Amino acid sequence: MSESFKDFGLKPFLMEALTELNFKTPMPVQEKLIPVIKEGKSVVGQSQTGSGKTHAFLLPIFDKIDPAKHEVQAVITTPSRELAYQIYGDAKQLAKHSPAAIKVGNYVGGTDKKRQIDKLQREQPEIVIGTPGRVLDLIQSNALDIHTATQFVVDEADMTLDLGFLEQVDKIAGRMPEKLQMMVFSATIPDKLRPFLRKYMDNPVVEEIPVKSVISPTIDNWLLSTKGRSKNDLIYKLLTLGEPYLALVFANTKKRVVEIANFLKSQGLKVAVIHGDLPARERKRVMREVQNLDFQFVVATDLAARGIDIDGVSHVINDGIPEDLDYFIHRVGRTGRKGMQGTAITLYSPDDEDQIEALEDMGIEFKPKELKNGEIVDSFDRNRRKKRGKKPVKISGSMAGAIHKAKKKVKPGYKQRIKKAINREQQQEHRIEIRQKQRQAKKRKKASSERYK
Repeated sequence: MSESFKDFGLKPFLMEALTELNFKTPMPVQEKLIPVIKEGKSVVGQSQTGSGKTHAFLLPIFDKIDPAKHEVQAVITTPSRELAYQIYGDAKQLAKHSPAAIKVGNYVGGTDKKRQIDKLQREQPEIVIGTPGRVLDLIQSNALDIHTATQFVVDEADMTLDLGFLEQVDKIAGRMPEKLQMMVFSATIPDKLRPFLRKYMDNPVVEEIPVKSVISPTIDNWLLSTKGRSKNDLIYKLLTLGEPYLALVFANTKKRVVEIANFLKSQGLKVAVIHGDLPARERKRVMREVQNLDFQFVVATDLAARGIDIDGVSHVINDGIPEDLDYFIHRVGRTGRKGMQGTAITLYSPDDEDQIEALEDMGIEFKPKELKNGEIVDSFDRNRRKKRGKKPVKISGSMAGAIHKAKKKVKPGYKQRIKKAINREQQQEHRIEIRQKQRQAKKRKKASSERYK
């Protein structure tokens, strides 16, 4: 086990950069993957948000860069502009400590393409960071030359797939040398991603970094029933109960983000808004202002859940549960970072019961709460299922009809016969359920065995 970054044998300037960041002990993903990447092996790193994966690939990449070669040596793609800016900021922090200049280029949609082309015609960066669309656009414009690159990072691969950018990433990879070290980082590895991995990766080192808990133990994870109350009013009261350092409110749609933000503004709060329809320049400005803590309240879509990496987010409020439950983890993971305390509050209605149970099945534990007389107090709503007695016996319509008919005739021993009939029906349903579970288990096992064939 590596107890210090010194164990990796990184160049002195990188150790200086880590000292400035106050990074002392490597995180599990860094400990496992930095030595492997330094050996030149391709890797698939499966880890949750906030695991430290950005430096797991940036450190060995910078360690390998030759500043004397004024050519592209590494390409990093990420599905959102916010993530690209974040990685670019981390890369610039490392680069400033290098005795010889290492140029890092950041290329995302919505920025001045002509200006980027003009600069690329004068000089090529050693490291390219950007969104797949803009990076591919610059390659196809013969401005960005990546045929010299030997390292390619696909960050947040599952999100890249979800947003429809995998085809562009495929085309970027196709422009690189055949002997390419590829690093794919993803919170999950969906089945649709596997053909891409097999196409470009020959026996990669696969590391699934387990998390001690699905969400950080430093997060108070509350569940609040709306109970027919106005969600907007509830969100406002939650935001103004205490004095949050920085609070993020997540909604499932851009329309809902605007609705919440307008309501909060009407109540006198200064609110930042982040969603995909904002022009790139405005999104960059808002993100910068949020980073500078010019806003205390931010309302955003899931785009920001994996794009905002701000120290000191004290509260996260979920206006609703996201359709993709993985995004719940990413949202809540914006708070309670680096050992700091955080509070996550999820609003739910009876219609959300199945999704709540699915989250609980994933290992997420909620503390039931309610807003009473202007205070957050414990609630026991979520325990109501435990208090119930035996579940009512579920019977089919035909069986119910048979019982009704038997009751009318009231023949001796009819209760026993009905009981036996119900038992037979339940046993049959139980056998069917077991067979279905066995088939599903076989399918999962088969998919797992064929994972990287």
